[in-house]
Amino acid sequence: DAFSLGNTLPNILAILVAGGALNAVFIPQLVRHIKDDADDGAAYADRLLTVVTLWLIVVTAVAMFFAPQLVSIYASSDYTAEHAALATAFARWCLPQIVFYGLFTMWSQVLNARGHFAMPMFAPIVNNVVSIATFFAFMNITTQAEVIGAQLTSTQIAVLGAGTTLGVVAQAFALVPVLFRAGYRYRPRFDLRDNGLGRAGSLALWTLGLVVVNQLSYVVVTRLATSANAQAVADNATAAGLTTYQKAHLVFMLPHSVITVSLVTALLPQLSRIAHIGDLREVGTSVASAIRMISSLIVPVAAILLVLAPTFTSLMFGFGAATSDSAVLTGHVVQVFALGLLPFTLVYLLFRGWYALEDTRSPFWVTVLINIVNLGLSIPLFLAAPLALKVPALALSYATAYWVALVWAWPRLERRLGHLETPETVRSLVRMAVAGALAAGAGALATTLFADTFATAGRPLLLLLSVGVSALIAGVYVVAAQTMHVDEVRRAAEMVRRRLPGRAA
Repeated sequence: DAFSLGNTLPNILAILVAGGALNAVFIPQLVRHIKDDADDGAAYADRLLTVVTLWLIVVTAVAMFFAPQLVSIYASSDYTAEHAALATAFARWCLPQIVFYGLFTMWSQVLNARGHFAMPMFAPIVNNVVSIATFFAFMNITTQAEVIGAQLTSTQIAVLGAGTTLGVVAQAFALVPVLFRAGYRYRPRFDLRDNGLGRAGSLALWTLGLVVVNQLSYVVVTRLATSANAQAVADNATAAGLTTYQKAHLVFMLPHSVITVSLVTALLPQLSRIAHIGDLREVGTSVASAIRMISSLIVPVAAILLVLAPTFTSLMFGFGAATSDSAVLTGHVVQVFALGLLPFTLVYLLFRGWYALEDTRSPFWVTVLINIVNLGLSIPLFLAAPLALKVPALALSYATAYWVALVWAWPRLERRLGHLETPETVRSLVRMAVAGALAAGAGALATTLFADTFATAGRPLLLLLSVGVSALIAGVYVVAAQTMHVDEVRRAAEMVRRRLPGRAA
């Protein structure tokens, strides 16, 4: 948890000071300047990159100086002085990631606005390779007793912290050759007045507020999660805390990242161009079409997670110092998160509709609602839950908050755009949900019939069983959805078939 906390701080601060604003503002503004400026928006991008880079450097320096105070904000008061000191040491090695996360985000948006989507998707692989090498190096110089006792040397801390940061550096600079091929070469520019940055700044303020609200909520969730882990250690119970919550959320986010973000990354520049010419009705049509298409892929994934998440987490996390019980508990947290996968995806898509209109205020107020509901539920549920259910209670609050936000946000964007094809879209979503429920039921029946095999299987057989049940769930979903004439599922299935080996492109 000390490493998780130290390595989370740069993510939090990078999102806080730049990430959300850049994602929400940079693409629509770049698309506008690429269309309107004689230099295809190059000078505008240079100025924005200059401002944001300087800002990130200043924030990083301040954060490193105040690292102990930052750790104390997010860590439970149950942390010992030794654990707090260790988290602070990791934080100081990891906080320089802020600059390189910001650079990666900005360079990715420059490429996306120019129609280059592949490398920003693949660059995190470079980060992962460096991180894996770092973890192997750390394990070679560290004993399990040193880890359990939090008695790490400065060299061991440096290897783990610096290596993790180096992965983020490599991820960012992997984009540089592609930027050159795309015809963009960054030149620092300081002629910042009256060059369009004021508009970007005003839009970014609302997005900054959105991120601040999210982080205020995350402070509470983090302190609760670290408190749960400290209590589990004191009671000699199955470990479940911040790391459990983060791992479960990572699994929950994987289908969203692979499916939703990949498709929407290509969609946002198109939406921005349509909005720029004032065709709001076409924006609504495009958003509604994206909602139906992406939901047709997200629903079966949610069904698979609801049935098989504990098996997946046992395969992924049941190694080394982690116990099989803690891995299974992580899977149960994933199952709770999965209840909110569809509304999380839909709210994300609604936000992109507002961002295409250069409206960052509406997403801010939706985010306020999400966090009010999340905190309003998470604190009492956490306090009332037994130890084994405390982290799942946090996940349940998170999932519920997105259902509430979806119901509140949908009609507001619909009024803004004129339509979201609501009757047709709701009918499709209901049919997908029914198909997903039938598929999950089939998967649950299969796991029940083979419960003894699942319980005694080694890892290779467990992996094979998981793949087989996942295929069953996906197959039942496709058949049920096509029986109910869900066109998006048919089109998605055809899209997958076209990409199978031996089929025409």
